[in-house]
Amino acid sequence: MSAPELSELEIQRRETLDKLRAMGIDPYPAALYPVSDFATDLKVNFEEGKQVCLAGRMMSQRVMGKASFAELQDSSGRIQVYFNRDELCPGEDKTLYNEVFKRLLDLGDFIGVKGEVFKTQVGETSVNVKEFTLLSKALKPLPLPKTDADGKVHDAFTDPEMRYSQRYTDLVVNTHVKEVFVKRTKLFAAMREYFNHAGYLEVETPILQSIPGGAAARPFVTHHNALDMPLYLRIANELYLKRLIVGGFDGVYEFSKDMQALQLLPIRNQERDIIIQVFGVPPERFGILNNSNRSTIDASDLIYAKDVMVPRLEFWRSYLQERMVPEYDDRLI
Repeated sequence: MSAPELSELEIQRRETLDKLRAMGIDPYPAALYPVSDFATDLKVNFEEGKQVCLAGRMMSQRVMGKASFAELQDSSGRIQVYFNRDELCPGEDKTLYNEVFKRLLDLGDFIGVKGEVFKTQVGETSVNVKEFTLLSKALKPLPLPKTDADGKVHDAFTDPEMRYSQRYTDLVVNTHVKEVFVKRTKLFAAMREYFNHAGYLEVETPILQSIPGGAAARPFVTHHNALDMPLYLRIANELYLKRLIVGGFDGVYEFSKDMQALQLLPIRNQERDIIIQVFGVPPERFGILNNSNRSTIDASDLIYAKDVMVPRLEFWRSYLQERMVPEYDDRLI
């Protein structure tokens, strides 16, 4: 299998990497770089002259002779950083600024900076860099959308196939996508907290099954080499949860990955998150949860389907908003 052909930009970045290594700077593996603050926090809680240590990707660079500006993006957002040649390199050796920062850094590189917080003449919260470290080199160029003075976005990274096949690039370039991951984590944590407080036990059931059951769907087939027998990826976890009730548990629940070979649709993934609860207790037991806003949950908030009870979407929407998840996509449930 032949190696993939490198683009001109990728070749240039590898040449830049060789120059950095010749100078004694090896960005691999990335060095441990403890940070003290995050970009968004510095903007919200501005303190003039505060000493900070930040790390993140360099997303823009404006070189203007002895002074330059760059934009650093960490996990919380972006902040402007200011580089002054004489402050960054107080001695006679100006290599760190003239060579490393101006010529050998590329957009997308991970850098670490130490300095003090200030505001520019136009009121932009910035960090005056006193120390600068290259943490890791990005060998592939990022797609960088540009926003004009009217707020219109150009060269946006919007191609659906590229976004989903290169999720990491989507997260770097389209920062709002990260909110979906954050909200999903909060949503699952809130639901898990609810069930745990209500007295139910979280369990895990087998993913490989000899007989797929619990739903009407075409399963994915695999083979167990040691036993020389076909196995199936589960299409539902319901039957195993019911066996736990038969075994003596009052109530169990599971956040499971169920795989169903269904038609591909934009709103449906063949690997789906299924939340299913099987109960062997009276409905009133479900409502045991004490907090400032909701002491009990009425049984009318539940939908019954034989021995499986699934809370209404309206109930979860209300509960999750109380538990610090103000906005979410119903399809995440």
